[in-house]
Amino acid sequence: MRFRHPDGTTVHLAYCTNVHPAETLDGVRAQLRDHCEPVRRRLGRDRLGIGLWLAKEAARTLVNDPSALRALRAELDHRGLEVVTLNGFPYEGFGAEEVKYRVYQPDWTHPERLAHTTDLARLLAALLPEDVTHGSVSTLPIAWRTPYATDPAAAATARKALTALAQRLDALAELTGKTVTIGLEPEPGCTVETTADAIAPLTAVGHDRIGVCVDTCHLATSFEDPDTALDALHTAGIPVAKAQLSAALHAEHPHLPEVREALAAFAEPRFLHQTRTLTAAGLRGTDDLDEALAGVSLPDSTPWRSHFHVPLHAPPAPPLTSTLPVLERVLTRLVGGPAPLTRHLEVETYTWQALPAELRPRTRAQLADGIAAELTLARDFLTDLGLKELP
Repeated sequence: MRFRHPDGTTVHLAYCTNVHPAETLDGVRAQLRDHCEPVRRRLGRDRLGIGLWLAKEAARTLVNDPSALRALRAELDHRGLEVVTLNGFPYEGFGAEEVKYRVYQPDWTHPERLAHTTDLARLLAALLPEDVTHGSVSTLPIAWRTPYATDPAAAATARKALTALAQRLDALAELTGKTVTIGLEPEPGCTVETTADAIAPLTAVGHDRIGVCVDTCHLATSFEDPDTALDALHTAGIPVAKAQLSAALHAEHPHLPEVREALAAFAEPRFLHQTRTLTAAGLRGTDDLDEALAGVSLPDSTPWRSHFHVPLHAPPAPPLTSTLPVLERVLTRLVGGPAPLTRHLEVETYTWQALPAELRPRTRAQLADGIAAELTLARDFLTDLGLKELP
């Protein structure tokens, strides 16, 4: 979906296809047919943006077979879909029964991460619509904090890899006329947990093709103030490559038995749900929701937020809620001013099948209905900010 900002800039809204896990190119094409096109039809749109997730195997197939890449682009056109952004965070196995810490491998100290991200940038340059010259790829925020923090060579290795990537992006732009920007996506528990944590490593790289992907669930989980976070990025000259529109799980009174019971329904074995609380002594947290509920290390006298992407249009029932107001504040700063701070917005609720059983979609049609409802909500936010929806 495309929108015209009052300054004339085109802002793109997509939804991320990592909600439909597929490791192979055939699986990706099935996603387009079975999920993405039905969402577009529900919205009554001739064209729908998708934030494509290409796992390692699918990406390598496309890189090694130009005819397959041409066929994918033709299929996107045929189904009324367009791609201006890729989700390059998960490398493979995102559809596994247990993902947890595996999603952070390989990190930016391993050559496989550089190779994969380079592949994604090249593929995106080939998939961009003819009238679009700029694409974005979100990626791992360097590494999970361990063992990175205790490896004296890790920071230099990651910086070298990101510098090499920037050089390759320069060469890609010169060759194709298409600019691709990479955004490190701060996430709780990672070496770059917050937007503030991103400033030092990105300043060390010092290239405007490497910036930040602002995920509003992650930002809210870490209790970051949107204005402070975005002001700091602007002051440091770090671009916002894209923003992922997502909402975290919020518990105002986690000490109450009924609140803990409600939270327990969201503790599940597939994804990691880092949980945080902001105390007078600073931010405290656990790596997963079940650890927080065990009552050992996380104070419960202040609100909890958990890294669980809840559907934008359907916050959990009381006594829980979501951090949708944080998303609204971030969006207002990003695209509600005199000029947009980013051109790429992506709804990223990948946890539909990890929701408590009674909240999960039971059919493809129900999932498509939910995704369409999320995009409708995001569209309404944008038009309320003065952006005009384009055909």
